[in-house]
Amino acid sequence: MNRALKTGLLAFLVGLMTAGFWLEAEVCAEGTEAAKPVRMGCGIMTFDTVPGWGLRPDGTSALGPTHGAVVIDKAGNIFTSAHKGVVVFSPDGKVIQEYLGDDFTHIHDMEIREEDGTEFIYGARNMAGEGIKFDAHRGRITLRLPFPEESGLKLAKFSPTAITVTPGGDIYLSDGYASNHIFKFDRTGKYVMHFGTAGNGMEQFNTAHGMTLDTRYDPPRLLICDRNHEPKGRLLHYDLDGKFLAEVATGLGMPTSASVQGDYVSVPDLHGRLVILDKNNTIMAVLGHNPDPARRANFNIPQNEWIEGVFSGTHGSYWDADGNLYVQDWNVAGRIMKLTRVRAAAD
Repeated sequence: MNRALKTGLLAFLVGLMTAGFWLEAEVCAEGTEAAKPVRMGCGIMTFDTVPGWGLRPDGTSALGPTHGAVVIDKAGNIFTSAHKGVVVFSPDGKVIQEYLGDDFTHIHDMEIREEDGTEFIYGARNMAGEGIKFDAHRGRITLRLPFPEESGLKLAKFSPTAITVTPGGDIYLSDGYASNHIFKFDRTGKYVMHFGTAGNGMEQFNTAHGMTLDTRYDPPRLLICDRNHEPKGRLLHYDLDGKFLAEVATGLGMPTSASVQGDYVSVPDLHGRLVILDKNNTIMAVLGHNPDPARRANFNIPQNEWIEGVFSGTHGSYWDADGNLYVQDWNVAGRIMKLTRVRAAAD
């Protein structure tokens, strides 16, 4: 069986298993008494939702519109980006810090790295046309990555959607909403090279929307979400010099980003679900599956129409140290969800 058919069949079968949770979900504003935990996934990748996590005491969203990412620091605090800036939550869902103002608006993707004892967040700002690096705990901007004129490219638009960093400090910034080139910089922000072109061919990108360092393999490589590839979105591997390695998963709808923990990667899909794949890139579970075509890939779902355990425009995710997942929807009110890993008694 070829890889595309295998991946598509697995997605269909796992989708059937998870779609049944729609029947158990209750239509309600999260945080109200009517919201109850919803179990989703299967096997070792089973999770329970945490109703109301991250909401204000009055039950409203603390975020405002979201079109961003999630990362977690060593202390377990959760950083998520919204139109207004970056909001930091404690593990129990209380807002403990905000980074607001022009430097922090519209961060589409984030990565967090510890460097010489300090944690830094790298961000791709699609509307500002730059990458940034800032101190995760002080908010001080330490590096900006505008369009590199020294590349020799004459671009009409620069709209970065994804960013990742190697242990040695090399930075990769994907121009996913414009040229579909991926730019490599050294740790000081000096332009090194670029690769990738727009298109629908095997080695091209039709919206290189998400990207992370895939540490499931040695040596690590880039895992790139080719969101709008036809006929379905896919995941690609490139080496750190920009050489195409493989198409590793197909039939994924509209994959928006990727987060790796151990041998597993979580991949949000804008169609209202999150897919977890193992090191063989076999689908292990599908979470939050939304069976309603009118309510998936839909930014305009107000909070009073959110459905517990059902996603609407899944955009960002991140694992904590205990294997729990935090998931952000692309959403007009601003939605972030905590999914608690359910472990067997022997775990």
